[in-house]
Amino acid sequence: MNLRKVRYYTQLGMLPPLELAGNKRVYTRRHLDHLRAILTLSKSGETLAQIQSKLETMPEAEIAGLGERLRFFQPEHILANETLVLSEDVMLTLTPRVPAELRSEIVAALGKVLKGEKQ
Repeated sequence: MNLRKVRYYTQLGMLPPLELAGNKRVYTRRHLDHLRAILTLSKSGETLAQIQSKLETMPEAEIAGLGERLRFFQPEHILANETLVLSEDVMLTLTPRVPAELRSEIVAALGKVLKGEKQ
């Protein structure tokens, strides 16, 4: 992320106000949590307006947790795992460690849930 974006997000109020140490801006863990959350939400398809709205209402702990999900959007994670599209709104990512039989059972069970069938 470049500095121009960081400044823009700060102007929009998506980032907490910067702290100053002398005449230098200081970015804290809180700023990093917000930046990670913004990246996570943008990679999941949210618009800046939607992201801003969500961040305004989220507690800090939830913002930090959201940022932790950023790793799921990293290319190496995506390539190392298999992602199955179960519906327009549901995707399932499984690691290669999940046995083929269990994978089939999981997909079948989720398919039933999405169709509204009872088990």
